[in-house]
Amino acid sequence: MSAYLEDLVIGEEVEYGAYTFTAEDIKRFAAAYDPQRFHLDEEEGRKTHFGGLVASGWHTAAVWMKVYVAHQQRLDAADRAAGRPSAQRGPSPGFRELKWLRPVRPGDTLTYRGRIMSARPSASRPGWGLVERFNWAENQDGERVFEFVSVAFLERRPGA
Repeated sequence: MSAYLEDLVIGEEVEYGAYTFTAEDIKRFAAAYDPQRFHLDEEEGRKTHFGGLVASGWHTAAVWMKVYVAHQQRLDAADRAAGRPSAQRGPSPGFRELKWLRPVRPGDTLTYRGRIMSARPSASRPGWGLVERFNWAENQDGERVFEFVSVAFLERRPGA
């Protein structure tokens, strides 16, 4: 169910989805958006403290967005199938505390998750609230590789 602001449970954790990084994906993303040598070439990566090819941190963040949106789309589809309305999600005014904790290598599968930290009505936008989430990704070995705090607008339940 695509929850309205009033339906959220502080502390609730959700798994958004998983993604496996391939060498080709890492290089393609790097060539377009972060063309540093250790993201583009295995041999160049071996010459660095990484010891091999690694994904751009921005790539891990972009994949978070991909799996998060896909998760929300699945919730919306379930609502439509059940004949329920879906809460509208608004833009994000930003994020903070972005950390890339471990390198992501070809073949790594990251599982992306989030936990609701807070939810409050917006003082400036009637009918909307702000949701703060702690988001992270773990690799297949259970090691956290990425984390950040996001804030986003979420529709309030009509009449709230």
